[in-house]
Amino acid sequence: MNKTYLPPQDTIDRKWYVVDATDQRLGRLASEIAMVLRGKNKPTYTPSLDTGDFVIVVNAEKVNVTGKKQTQKLYRHHSGRPGGMKTETYAKLQARLPERIVEHAVKGMLPKNTLGRQLFTKLKVYAGPNHPHQAQKPEPLEIKTIPGGQD
Repeated sequence: MNKTYLPPQDTIDRKWYVVDATDQRLGRLASEIAMVLRGKNKPTYTPSLDTGDFVIVVNAEKVNVTGKKQTQKLYRHHSGRPGGMKTETYAKLQARLPERIVEHAVKGMLPKNTLGRQLFTKLKVYAGPNHPHQAQKPEPLEIKTIPGGQD
C-alpha cells in the first residue's frame, strides 16, 4: 500500500510568481493561479498541506470575459441585515474594484476549509502594472492561452 508523502514544513521552498492578467480569460487565469497556490504543479504536492507558492496578479483591470458576461454576470454580497443583499454586474465591479473579480474567481476554486483560507492569503492582486513585492524577486508565470478561442 502506498502512503501519502508528507514533506517536512522546513523543506517546502516557496517561490513568488507574477502573472500579467492583460487580455487573459478570467476562468482560465483563475484555475491556473489556484493550481499554483495549492502546489499541484510540484512533485511534493500533498492534498492536506500548504505546499504552494505565492502569486502576484498585475493588471487585473484588463482581464476579459467572453459572451454577455460583461452585463449579465452578477456579483452578490450580503450585509447580514434583513434586505441587505447588494447585487452588482461584472462591468460595474470592474470599474469600482477590479481586484475583487480575480480574487472572487480564484477563491471559488480553492478548498472551502481552513486550508483554502490559508492558501488565499498567498494571492496578491493589483489593478495596475505595479506591485510592492520586488524584494521577493518574483518570476513570470506563463498562463497557457488557447489560440483561436471564442470572443
